[in-house]
Amino acid sequence: MTNVIKIKRGLNIDIAGAPAPVLASMNQSALVAISPDDFNGIVPKVLVKEGETVKAGTPIFLDKKHPELKIVAPVSGTIEEIARGERRKLLYISIRRDVTVAYESFEKPNLDASREELHKTILNAGFGAFIKQRPYDVVANPDFAPKAIFVSAFDSAPLAPDSNFVVKGQGSELQAGLKLLAKLTDGKVYFSIAKNAAPELKMMQGVEINVFDGAHPAGNVGVQINKLNPINKGEVVWTMNLQDVIALGRFVNKGIVDFTKFVALTGPEVYSPCYFKTIVGTNIQPIVAGNVYKENKLRYISGNVLSGTKVCENGYLRAFDSQITVIQEGDEADELIGWLTPRFNKFSASLSYPWQRLAKFCKCKFDFDARVLGGRRAIIMSGEYDKVFPMDIMPEQLIKAMIAKNLEQMEALGAYEVAPEDFALCEFVCTSKMELQSIVREALDYMRKELE
Repeated sequence: MTNVIKIKRGLNIDIAGAPAPVLASMNQSALVAISPDDFNGIVPKVLVKEGETVKAGTPIFLDKKHPELKIVAPVSGTIEEIARGERRKLLYISIRRDVTVAYESFEKPNLDASREELHKTILNAGFGAFIKQRPYDVVANPDFAPKAIFVSAFDSAPLAPDSNFVVKGQGSELQAGLKLLAKLTDGKVYFSIAKNAAPELKMMQGVEINVFDGAHPAGNVGVQINKLNPINKGEVVWTMNLQDVIALGRFVNKGIVDFTKFVALTGPEVYSPCYFKTIVGTNIQPIVAGNVYKENKLRYISGNVLSGTKVCENGYLRAFDSQITVIQEGDEADELIGWLTPRFNKFSASLSYPWQRLAKFCKCKFDFDARVLGGRRAIIMSGEYDKVFPMDIMPEQLIKAMIAKNLEQMEALGAYEVAPEDFALCEFVCTSKMELQSIVREALDYMRKELE
C-alpha cells in the first residue's frame, strides 16, 4: 500500500495564469545558451572556442575540481559567443543551433554493469551536472555515493507545470531513468507523487512511491527528504528533476543526449498560458512573442515567482527550469492610500482582507506584480515562518544561525537538508522583507567551504 504523507503547513498562492493542458507550436530559438551559474558548486573550465562546431552531447565546459563533471551542448551548431564578465568570469556559452540536431554517439548504458561503470557513463554524457546533492544543494560530488536518491514527480510551486501532462507518453523513458538511478545507490530511490497523480506515475517499478498531500511546498524535494529519510552529518543524498530523469531515460533507451523538455508559459500577463516543447537553455523570446500584454512594464522569470530568476525578454531558460512566468513590474502602480486601501483584488497570506476570506471559497485568482510592498527592517521573531514551513526544523532560529555564520548551530538546526527554495514561502510572508533565499545560499556555500 502506498504511503500517504499529509502536509499540514504551507501555502498555495492563487496567481492567475495557470497553463492550459495544450501543447502550442513555436519557432525554435536560433540561439541556445548554458550558464555555469545554473550549476552551483562547479568551477568552470571552457573546452570550446568561438566558431567551433559542436554536437548535442559535446562537452563545452567542465568542473576544474572534478574534471569528470562535464556540461555538454544541448544542441548541435556553432559556438556563437563565450561571454565573460568581471575578472573573466564565465557568464554563458551560446550556440547557434543547426536546423537538424546532430547527436554525439554514445553506447547505451548497460544496466547490468557495476555502479562505477554506470556512473562513469552518465558523467561522460553530461548527466552528472543535472544531479544535485544534499547537503549544500550543489551539483553532486562524484566522489561520494548517496545513501538514497529522491525524485519529486510533482511541483507544487505557483503555476508550476502539471506533471501528469508532462509525463503523458513518456512513461517508458521515465521508468528507464529511474531504473538507472536505482543502480547508483545501495539505498532506495524515493519517488514522490501528488494525490492526483496519473496512473503512469503510480506504476513506476523499482522505487519507493510516496504520496504527498498538502499545499506548497509539498512538492519540494527538501520537504520529502525531511519526512522520509533525514540527512545526518556525513551522509549524502542525491536529487534529480522529473524531466531530467526522463532525459536520462532517453539516453538509456537511445544512447543520445536529448534535453528536450516541456516548458510552461504562465502568469497573469500572458494571453494564452500553455506548454511548449523546446530545449534546455533556449532563448525565451520566441516563446513569449505575441503572447504577453505590453501595456505595462513586465518582469520575465525563468522558473516560478517564488524561487525563479529574473531574465530579460530575450534571456535564456535556465538549465533546471521548466517554466517561464510573466508578471507586471508594478513600478507604475499608484494606490491612493497605500496599505489602507481595502484591496478587494489582492491576495493575503494571513487573510487580512475581508475579500480574501470570500475569495478562498470562490477559488479566485489574483494578478500579482513584482513589488515588495514594504521596507526591510530587523528580523521579527513572530512565528510567521512556522505557519508555511512544514519541515521538522525551526526556520527562524536556523536563519539567525545562518546570518551569524554559526556552523555548529546550523548543523544542529538542520541546515544539511535545506535549499534556498525551501525558504521561498517564508520569504513571501516575511514582514521584515528579508532576502531569505540569498541568506540560505550564502550560508550553504560557507558551510561547504569550511566543512568539506
